[in-house]
Amino acid sequence: QVQLVESGGGLVQAGGSLRLSCAASGLTFSTYYMGWFRQVPGKEREFVAAISRSGGGTYYADSVKGRFTISRDNAKNTVALQMNSLKPEDTAVYYCAADPRLSGLATGDYWGQGTQVTVSS
Repeated sequence: QVQLVESGGGLVQAGGSLRLSCAASGLTFSTYYMGWFRQVPGKEREFVAAISRSGGGTYYADSVKGRFTISRDNAKNTVALQMNSLKPEDTAVYYCAADPRLSGLATGDYWGQGTQVTVSS
């Protein structure tokens, strides 16, 4: 059974930092692209960042480029999202996703349960 479990969310002031982590189990982790998405109630889920199977390729939404960094550890089956210079508009539930293809991440094979990030002004 595949599981993706996010952690690290919380409440932070604008300008602060948080580090999200996603632990994967039940899949051959190194064969999956991994991504982070976020969703605000009443809005569509939006792409935040993605990373290739080896970690050599990273992709970011324009809104987070230069502030967020995605990384992965294939030995530990984890993917992380370091979020710096947080803004109130980054407030959302953040989800981890896994898919064998980069183009498939938006509707990924597997999703975590989400972790709340709240940025106060």
